[in-house]
Amino acid sequence: MSAPESSVRLLAGTRKGAWLLDSDAGRANWQMTGPISLGNIVNHIVADPRNQRRILMSARTGHLGPTIFRSEDHGETWVEASRPPAFAKLVPADGSKRGGARRKYEPLARENESPEISPRTVDFTCWLAPGHQDEPGTWYAGSSPQGLFVSTDEGKTWDPVSGFNDHPSWADWTEDGKDDTPDGAMLHSILIDPRDKRHLYVGCSGGGVFESHDQGADWKPLNKGCLADFLPEPYPEFGQDPHCMQMHPLHPDILYQQNHCGIYRLVRPSDTWERVGDNMPQDIGDIGFPITLHPRDPDTAWVFPMDATEVWPRTSPNGEPGVYRTRDGGKTWERQDQGLPPTQAWFTVLRQCFAADAWDSVGLYFGTTSGEIWCSQDEGDHWHRIAEHLPHIYSLEVA
Repeated sequence: MSAPESSVRLLAGTRKGAWLLDSDAGRANWQMTGPISLGNIVNHIVADPRNQRRILMSARTGHLGPTIFRSEDHGETWVEASRPPAFAKLVPADGSKRGGARRKYEPLARENESPEISPRTVDFTCWLAPGHQDEPGTWYAGSSPQGLFVSTDEGKTWDPVSGFNDHPSWADWTEDGKDDTPDGAMLHSILIDPRDKRHLYVGCSGGGVFESHDQGADWKPLNKGCLADFLPEPYPEFGQDPHCMQMHPLHPDILYQQNHCGIYRLVRPSDTWERVGDNMPQDIGDIGFPITLHPRDPDTAWVFPMDATEVWPRTSPNGEPGVYRTRDGGKTWERQDQGLPPTQAWFTVLRQCFAADAWDSVGLYFGTTSGEIWCSQDEGDHWHRIAEHLPHIYSLEVA
């Protein structure tokens, strides 16, 4: 199952297991291996850039519940974490020993409200992020409801990041973990500044973007300029719905965000996002789930827009799928659809299902909820399908 030399490996997490796809040197022919963990929901599967033999996989299993699996041999064999991500268990206010996953919300109680005993249980782990290069054993994980967790032993055991999970504002930031979106509230897009392991960003659906400068001990919202047209105050301090956030690997002061309410770009030290999606064609709009970046050029990014009518069907506008690319930081956008179906193709591409490799001519890959994987070997100019008939795809990553 090892990836061949001079190749690209794709890791696909689906509703019924995971698959690995390995290319030849030209990225034209692909060999598929799988399924791994057949029948279980695989929300995310990620290769460790610090150790390519290691892969972590988050799964929602029927008998084990939400858990993490780890492979140290390119995916040949898998071992479950001995302690998967779980919220802290605290003693209730009356001192009794109730409730496995029930915890005291005392630090989260709002002013003039009495502390409550409220359940907070990990429904699934939706995001896995390798830690800083200088911390080879560290991984972060995001959950639904919105929780942040860390492992310092290559994913074998996980602990809650109490600076976020037990922050006095957690209940306000996340509406107490509630979200009416189809897949539930999530903490996703965990980003680590390559220059400073203490500098972290996270995105929360039904919460917004948050930033820490002390490795997760404390957090502040980072949402200026981001619209939340579903709230009474359209530009609140928090409460926005980011779908996916990316940091440029070579220029970490530049971040992009695909939000429920548009495409945004942030150039630090500014703390105000610019809605660059306003420059998209008006008949297409700037709503979607994923965004991916050129690995070397901070001004080049790709999005996959979806229909944003009143019922928001979350499919390609008019059933005509197309990728949109900017080469100037969002000032202009161009449609790239050569090779994609011209009509009656109602694709849905989720937040973790659009990825780029780092070859000289960047390869792009997206997966659909209808089980197809599409590839471009020339930065989006031409597309061809490399897999079909897979289950509903939740994530697609490049190793």
